Amino acid sequence: MIIIAIDGPAGAGKSTIAKALAKNLGLRYLDTGAMYRAVTFAALETGILLEDEAAVAVLAKSCEMSVTEDSVIINKMDATKAIRGPVVTKAVSLVATNSDVRNELRSRQRDWAIQNSGGVIEGRDIGSVVFPDATLKVYLTASPIVRARRRVAQDGGDVDQIAAEIAERDQRDSTRADSPLTKTTDAVIVDTSDQTIEAVVSHLKKLVRQANPESN
Repeated sequence: MIIIAIDGPAGAGKSTIAKALAKNLGLRYLDTGAMYRAVTFAALETGILLEDEAAVAVLAKSCEMSVTEDSVIINKMDATKAIRGPVVTKAVSLVATNSDVRNELRSRQRDWAIQNSGGVIEGRDIGSVVFPDATLKVYLTASPIVRARRRVAQDGGDVDQIAAEIAERDQRDSTRADSPLTKTTDAVIVDTSDQTIEAVVSHLKKLVRQANPESN
């Protein structure tokens, strides 16, 4: 089973590169961040206070969730577009610090990998916690200004404001008690600031082949 763990901060290009790499290798792709966003969306939609950790955890454990490359459905609600909106984006870090939610979603992520015989899985704790024995661990990063510009190009907004929000998100993600965003010692660090998607995917494909000759 080939598992490629791709971690990194917001705006580093994880989703774009992970999707392209998965397609190139003929593997399935999972955006674990979408799972946390889906729980956040469902909590907001049903009036659950995100500060009520126990209630949010019950929601995470009991919900029906389907996350594919093209859609995110939770409890029969189509959250595909909403989870990328500003309301969920600003609130998701609070849900991501909930240890009971993280335990539940990690379990679902591992089950997904088993059901799909591996895959390219992206997030913030994939190589460090979810799949510590992954075939290849990659930490994608980019300069703060590049990350902000990418977000503005994607969603609109003011570069300085987005840069400040990204910095705040980085701080929360890297300092949370449970599974903080971190670079593992065995991860390959790739700075995407000045590289094309094609160049990064080509580089990672070579690394996968080196890590797992059977994939050639």
